[in-house]
Amino acid sequence: MSAPATDAAPLGFPETGKGLKGGALGLLSSVVVGTASTAPAYSLAASLGFVVAGGGAILAGVKAPAIILLAFVPMYLIAVAYQELNRAEPDCGTTFTWAARAFGPITGWLGGWGIIAADVIVMANLAQIAGAYSFTFVADLGWTAVGDLADSTLWTTVAGLLWIAIMTYICYRGIEVSARIQYVLLAIEVIVLIMFSVVALGKVYSGNGESYSLIPSWDWFWPGGLSVADVIAPALLTAVFIYWGWDTAVSVNEESDDPAKTPGRAAILSTVLLLVTYVLVSTAAVAFAGVGTTGIGLGNPANADDVFAAIGPALFGDSALGHIGLLLLSASILTSASASTQTTILPTARTTLSMAAYKAMPTAFAKIHPKYLTPGVSTIAMGLASMLFYAIFTLISPSLLTALIGSVGLMIAFYYGLTGFACSWFYRRTLHHKPRDFFMQGVLPSLGGLILLVAFVYALQSFAAVDWLQDDNGNNVTIFGIGAVAVVGVVAILIGAVLMVIWRLRAPAFFKGETLPRAGSHDLVLVGANAADEPVFRLPDSGLPGIVIAPDLSNLPAGERAIDPVTGAEVRPDDEP
Repeated sequence: MSAPATDAAPLGFPETGKGLKGGALGLLSSVVVGTASTAPAYSLAASLGFVVAGGGAILAGVKAPAIILLAFVPMYLIAVAYQELNRAEPDCGTTFTWAARAFGPITGWLGGWGIIAADVIVMANLAQIAGAYSFTFVADLGWTAVGDLADSTLWTTVAGLLWIAIMTYICYRGIEVSARIQYVLLAIEVIVLIMFSVVALGKVYSGNGESYSLIPSWDWFWPGGLSVADVIAPALLTAVFIYWGWDTAVSVNEESDDPAKTPGRAAILSTVLLLVTYVLVSTAAVAFAGVGTTGIGLGNPANADDVFAAIGPALFGDSALGHIGLLLLSASILTSASASTQTTILPTARTTLSMAAYKAMPTAFAKIHPKYLTPGVSTIAMGLASMLFYAIFTLISPSLLTALIGSVGLMIAFYYGLTGFACSWFYRRTLHHKPRDFFMQGVLPSLGGLILLVAFVYALQSFAAVDWLQDDNGNNVTIFGIGAVAVVGVVAILIGAVLMVIWRLRAPAFFKGETLPRAGSHDLVLVGANAADEPVFRLPDSGLPGIVIAPDLSNLPAGERAIDPVTGAEVRPDDEP
């Protein structure tokens, strides 16, 4: 698509309405941000154990790699939905904006809340991991006395809160600063994860593994024989959590060099890169540690919250090289958790920015820093909310932090699935135009949404069991006599519903469709003086004139033209039926 002749942004580009720094991220930077947001090392450390076992019994067991592969399917399908919707409307509100366009303001608002709730909830777990590994890393450097603080709830909480504050400030300073830091942090993660896998598989295949080590088998990569309701669904949502975060590449779409194309491509590339990494590392971990319920076995509940901490000493040993290996492993978890702390703030701040721009929440959240061109108020608010949530959950019970992974899985399935359905509905009247559109805009997004909906329902039933999650002492972790994982997930959604009702009473404009009306891919669009040479469908953003034109052309400004975004043909008054 050729560039406009003037310096002004093409009519309909969202950055003209919100003030974010457009053109700051290219494809590579977007892929790095999307991949780093998933925190590969942290996600595997905190989640792999729950894929292998849960509810006091073995779940996927040696078939954990199969669950990782299976979870990629809905992730890829939803990434396709993100790509297709982003082409139509590259708005940083993503699910919020797209669901509001497709289904209306209430659904859109709840979709936006799903993003906010998932990010705030997971920040507590991220901060806890970052805080603990800060002390572990220092101890591995030689200051061994500091290592004992990793087991202190008080000091890990203080360190975790400090990490949130630091990363909030970095995000406040600008998207380019954030991206540069992600290059370094992600590089450390990937190099160490590959090293871990090579050493683990090398020992297993050379016969130098442990007595419980296993030789990988092809049936590890096929979920045959596993119960859908009792095993696949809950394990799948945990695995979905491992992949979660790639959508950050799309949430910074208004700051990319090509908002309509770059973010969608980055999202799909990120999920593919994560698939390769996760299958390799999960296979290596299962092969070396086994799935036993004692020792370093991945089925041991004591190892569930950090499998790398359990495997590391046995894998690398006590030699000088072994200590270096442990140091690098600690560094990878620390950089992973800290990187994800940073990139978790990015999409939430931009979601609240978009919601505020459309008056779906207080307009203060739409304020952009005049120098750094970041959503300053939204970024700071996200940081403060995360710190408060983390502190409260730690005060209630540190064991609840373990429940957060499954709860976040429920929130992810909710808003990812909603995005899949929104894509198919948005394009419903144009799916028949091309076979490519039928599959990429209809079949695949709907299938992704359906898979996540089924997983949500079955997993919620499993998570509600009183014995689903247990603490280190073998006590059931429950709230109101129900499994804590299910309660946290459901209550988070209900809180959003209550806040939505309160805001609807205070500021009904958004809910009346006045600021973000429903629309579909079949709507006519305005062609203005700054439009690109080839027609591109872009819906209106806050602060822009009306761009979606009524079928009868009743709102077409004098002297302007309307086109059909699918065919690119100009529509004139004489063409009306």
